[in-house]
Amino acid sequence: MEKRFVSTRGQQQPVSVKTAVKQGLADDHGLFVDPKLGQKKVNLSKLLLLDYQDLAKEILQLLLPDFTTAELVLAIKNAYNQKFDTAKITPLQSINDWHILELWHGPTSAFKDIGLQLLPHLMKFSLGDNEHSLVLTATSGDTGKAALEGFKNTDNVGIAVFYPNGGVSTIQEKQMLTTAGTNTSVAAITGNFDDAQRQVKAIFSNTSFKERLASNLHLSSANSINIGRLAPQVVYYFSVYQQLVAQGHITLGDPVNFTVPTGNFGDVLAGYYAKSLGLPIKKLIVAANANNVLTDFFETGIYDRQRPFLHTVAPSMDIQVSSNLERLLYYKSGLDSTYINQLMTQLETKGRYQISDELLHSLQNDFYCGFSNDKDIRTAIKNVYEEQGYLMDPHTAAGYHVMRKYQQQDQTLMVLLSTASPYKFIETTAPAVLPDTEGITDSFELVQRLAEYTNIPIPQNIAQLHDLPIRHKNIVSSEKMQAYVKQQAEVIFNV
Repeated sequence: MEKRFVSTRGQQQPVSVKTAVKQGLADDHGLFVDPKLGQKKVNLSKLLLLDYQDLAKEILQLLLPDFTTAELVLAIKNAYNQKFDTAKITPLQSINDWHILELWHGPTSAFKDIGLQLLPHLMKFSLGDNEHSLVLTATSGDTGKAALEGFKNTDNVGIAVFYPNGGVSTIQEKQMLTTAGTNTSVAAITGNFDDAQRQVKAIFSNTSFKERLASNLHLSSANSINIGRLAPQVVYYFSVYQQLVAQGHITLGDPVNFTVPTGNFGDVLAGYYAKSLGLPIKKLIVAANANNVLTDFFETGIYDRQRPFLHTVAPSMDIQVSSNLERLLYYKSGLDSTYINQLMTQLETKGRYQISDELLHSLQNDFYCGFSNDKDIRTAIKNVYEEQGYLMDPHTAAGYHVMRKYQQQDQTLMVLLSTASPYKFIETTAPAVLPDTEGITDSFELVQRLAEYTNIPIPQNIAQLHDLPIRHKNIVSSEKMQAYVKQQAEVIFNV
């Protein structure tokens, strides 16, 4: 196997992609990247003829080169066969003068399913004989359930998920807490997502702690910091381009813009990977919520996480340290890992960094960033439903608001990525649309009322959720996450 995946921070020896998937995060706290990304381009005319699974095989052969064709075919089949409610996996909807890519037709009704249905199968092919992996995941909502569902009852793999107590929607929380499986664990933490993510990264980098685990037990991640989770998300950018051509909205080679709601920057980074592989993307529009650290960064070149943490109606974007931005800076700086290491050290020690004007201008050539506050989000949900009959979740609505603002300066065909079913965030979507919700505090009653009012089907996994028993009741402080991980390793693997 070719050892060509390196750390963004340059302090770890190159590894194979299977090792990168198994390890999740580099030993120097950096993220694994392929310096050869984009050296091979896709044949767009060939890809237009493929279904989603064959398309995924072609793209992933470029992004994950050590996996054999047979391994990828089997992994893709197991991930997507009969797991989604549409054969298209990520269907395109055209609504008047705009287009929306629905990424939430999987088993947990969130875009994270695209990567997290596939990652467990990649993980199994990455583990050697008698090796085990404990997957640690910090989540702001959707990643948690999608990871739990993907890894549930997977041989030789356990999973522990941490989410901010009170920082996710009622539906998201119950989805996680009702997860069955002999190898799953969920804990709420007394802190926000950034606290959870910081502690998970600290656990990964704690050599002495890892040495106290069983010698054949690896720690890995299901967040998009894991290249095995990020790579599958690149596929749907090519899939939507296929659909646009097939439906006659564009001809082969025409440029397209994408608006992507984002917090941890993985979803929009996948778009940059697609562009690097040859997809004709003109601009990637980054849509943040009121925690608008990214908006300020793309305007000024200053990344400053030292600001009040806001709890918004788009909780999956309540993030102030966007981990995957590090990968983008690595590529845009000309693979300068020394520079990236300096920036990330400044972020960790001083809470901020500033990039060069040259690098900022390079970023602005490919990206635009805007944000939506809670009022913008609620207004977008209400107006789009009343005027166009389409119901959006809050994160998609944040993207819609930013998209419309950007379209005032660029009329290139635009696709908005829709990240979750509107029923997952019923506390926001129902009041925005229903004529009277005052006094209704039960989320599942709101789900039923919204379905009756709109005639929009409730995803099966959400419809069944109300009657499922709570299986996980753990609450820990972020400082005690390491001890919790040690305990779960002993419970899951009997070590």
